[in-house]
Amino acid sequence: MVKMTAVYHGEKHCEITHGPSNAAIATDAPKDNNGKGEAFSPTDLVGAATGSCMLTVMAIAAEKEGVDLKNARVTVEKEMHASPRRISKLTVVLHLPKSVPHDYRAKLENIANNCPVKLSLHPDLQMPVVFHYDI
Repeated sequence: MVKMTAVYHGEKHCEITHGPSNAAIATDAPKDNNGKGEAFSPTDLVGAATGSCMLTVMAIAAEKEGVDLKNARVTVEKEMHASPRRISKLTVVLHLPKSVPHDYRAKLENIANNCPVKLSLHPDLQMPVVFHYDI
């Protein structure tokens, strides 16, 4: 179990603290939802968590196989649905090293597509995932 806490500071700003490490991040409501957009929104964090989860689980598996994913990166574009307000689409683009062996790529992609965050999201959420081996 991991405990996290959030404190509301007013004007739609929250500070979230990760219990085990005491690391903190701020959130703010987005401009299109009565906020200032001065930090990640809670739904932005869902997109960021999805991308970082994919990179993390791929790195865990790759490390065991002696495959280096250093400098791999991900971009996630979030689209919102107006009513009810929810995330409708996360477009994920992963950029991975050219040095990843061709016969290992399908396994790595399967690992990313089954990351814990992605598996925890509603099945109606559209989530195209694209892999580029270009770094």
